[in-house]
Amino acid sequence: MANKHAILAASASKRWMACPPSARLCAELPDKSSSYALQGTDAHELAAYKVLHAIGEDVKDPTENLTFFDQEMDAYTNAYKDFVMEQFMDAKKHCKDPVILVEQKLDFSEWVPEGFGTGDAVIVADDILHVIDLKYGMGVMVSADENPQLMCYGLGALSLFDGIYDIHTVRLSIFQPRRDNIGTYEISKEDLLTWAKETLSPAAELAFNGEGEFHAGDHCQFCK
Repeated sequence: MANKHAILAASASKRWMACPPSARLCAELPDKSSSYALQGTDAHELAAYKVLHAIGEDVKDPTENLTFFDQEMDAYTNAYKDFVMEQFMDAKKHCKDPVILVEQKLDFSEWVPEGFGTGDAVIVADDILHVIDLKYGMGVMVSADENPQLMCYGLGALSLFDGIYDIHTVRLSIFQPRRDNIGTYEISKEDLLTWAKETLSPAAELAFNGEGEFHAGDHCQFCK
């Protein structure tokens, strides 16, 4: 998972892009883990195991060590695994040697100072690079459309694989099973890089330096 002490965490990118000076102020405040966050951590661990097992990796089942495991989590992580594998099978239709990476560290510090995060599932193939993010929370519905967290992850994945694979499109998916929410957004590689240069990077520089102006908005509900 992304470093919880990162000043410019990808998960908070919507907030610090809209309100740059909030980043430094939030970094000075302690993190508080809730039972909901810990439940999400368990779900991600189980989901990662299931995908790795599905692709033939020799991995240990973590179920007995999960505090929040229940039948609902089992069912929802099965659905996530099935979705990821469907996307992998689809990638094989247009690429002879796609790869699937689980809990992959993604570095996008070229555009965001000290910027990195973790892609829950990254499917790399010629033409299409696909980043899939599992959201286990059932509170706020998360949209994949122009989602800056996913776009940052897409940049990190491009940094790793562009040139190794002939990537033209970056596909970004949210899988939020407890809200029956599966969404996908596609952007061309060129448009993503333009966004990174013209929109993301200037906002990140302001936020990292504690500069810019405060702006109120729906992002405030997640601000410390």
